Amino acid sequence: MITLVGVGHVFNLSEQVRQIIFSQKPNVVCVELDPHRYEILRNPQTAQSMPIMYRMLAEVQKRMAKEFGGEVGMEMIAATEAAKEIGAVVEFIDEDAAVVFEKLWKEMPVKEKVCLMFSAITGFFMTKGKIEKELERFEENGEDYIKSFGEQFPTIKKILIDDRNRMMASRIEDACAHHGEVVAVVGDGHIEGIKKLLNDNEIKVFRLRDLRVWPSHDGKKTPAGNAEASFHFTYSDQYL
Repeated sequence: MITLVGVGHVFNLSEQVRQIIFSQKPNVVCVELDPHRYEILRNPQTAQSMPIMYRMLAEVQKRMAKEFGGEVGMEMIAATEAAKEIGAVVEFIDEDAAVVFEKLWKEMPVKEKVCLMFSAITGFFMTKGKIEKELERFEENGEDYIKSFGEQFPTIKKILIDDRNRMMASRIEDACAHHGEVVAVVGDGHIEGIKKLLNDNEIKVFRLRDLRVWPSHDGKKTPAGNAEASFHFTYSDQYL
């Protein structure tokens, strides 16, 4: 069985992710990281070795995380720690981020580069209310939202979404074949694409909207972050 968990990288979702892993007790936990990105989350100063575009977008994420009481990528760290606590294997299923961003910059036409730079700049000035509205739009129809994003940023969609979906789906299937039950923690924008690529007949899914309002230990519903990010690129990378 494969369980897909869709997260937003700037929200405080660590407890939700841990609860899912403890309840599912998988043999392997797959996370949307490569070894270098994992090291950057644990030691942020090592990010200086990454391409400038990666660092620029990381700063936007950091700013948004502060807005919503989260810390970038902590749900991924929580997933790896929970896996170790239950004796599960941890597998990094994403492509090397440095390679991906170098490829992205090389293949993007000038028009997309200009739009990307503009989006990054405006991302620093997004209000909390605006981001919440964009989340609502995404949750109403995620496929149409991503399609619209692809029309604006076709190269980015191909390299950051489509190509990585194929890579991660393949690695999730391999993990399932070798280890049995799998929990895979990935950005919510990847969930539908990965699910379509998996051949496993038994797939359980937790979406970001499920995690945002999650039963606490006393049974009450508590908010797990009040916003996501728009697929206007600088916002979309929060769950890619």
